[in-house]
This record gives sequence, structure tokens and C-alpha cells, in this order.
Amino acid sequence: MTIQANKQASLSLTRSDIEDFLFYEASLLDSWQLEDWLILFVEGAQYWVPPAGADDLVDPASTLFYVADDYFRLTERVKRLGKKTAHVEWPKSKCRHMVSNVRILDGTEDEFHVTSNFVTYRSKGGVTETYLGHHNYTLCLVDSEIKITKKVSFLDVDNINDQGKVSIII
Repeated sequence: MTIQANKQASLSLTRSDIEDFLFYEASLLDSWQLEDWLILFVEGAQYWVPPAGADDLVDPASTLFYVADDYFRLTERVKRLGKKTAHVEWPKSKCRHMVSNVRILDGTEDEFHVTSNFVTYRSKGGVTETYLGHHNYTLCLVDSEIKITKKVSFLDVDNINDQGKVSIII
């Protein structure tokens, strides 16, 4: 399944189009369809998870990130999480990604910046962990389909001591 822009004369996207895309992304992550999730990204895309509590201007060139994947590393992460040798996620955690407060910040007809809030629940071994924060996306249109150029998942907490790790895709 792909989410396409409304086929209006100008191909302009509505917040509803973006919400549908982000809800679809969340459903793929919840069901561990990581290869289908990867297809949502353009080749050359980036996926970052800065340290807990970081501000929106943080840069992996000067700060140690939990995740700072280019497209190749993201592809390898998806492959690794799909294998039984990814011990921390075998068997798979139960996850639920909640998306809200979706806003289109700016952009052109071909590339736009979007933010949304999230709460991600991860349950495994009788323990449920909560990750909350906001995503900043750079999205683009490729053949009338919405694609991710860059996704940055900010954890809006002081630390992740209670969670201990980020082994899932937030």
C-alpha cells in the first residue's frame, strides 16, 4: 500500500494526506513490517534519534546520537532487526506508535517540513516502556507518492534510564 497525494491540479498536500501517511508509517512499525517501512524512504534518506532532551538544532557532527543512520545504515538496521540474531528483539516486542499534533511547517510543492508528536509503547518480558517526543520530517513527492527524506525522532525526556535502550524504531 502506498499513500498518494490528492490528485488535484497542483499536487498540493493537505494535513490529512500527511496524517494518513504518518498513520500508515506507524502501522508498519507496529506490525514489524520493516522492509515495507524502509520503502517509505528515498535512497539517500537519513534517520536520526538524538540524545534524550536534545533541542531541535542538535547535529550528529558535534553530538553523540542514539541513532544517526544514513540510508545504507538504515537498510542494514532493518535487515538486522529482521533476524533471530537480533537477540534484544527476538521474539519481537509488542509496539504501539501513537501519532498526534501533525503540522506542516513549510515547504514547496516538492519538499516540505512536517512535525508531529508521538508516544511509542514497547512491551516485552512483562515490562512496558514509554518513549515520548516529537518527530521532525522532511518529506517529498516522488511520482505523486509521499516519501521520507529525513526523519528525526526527538525524545522529550531528560534521559532513558528507565527504558535502558532504544532497540526499536521509534
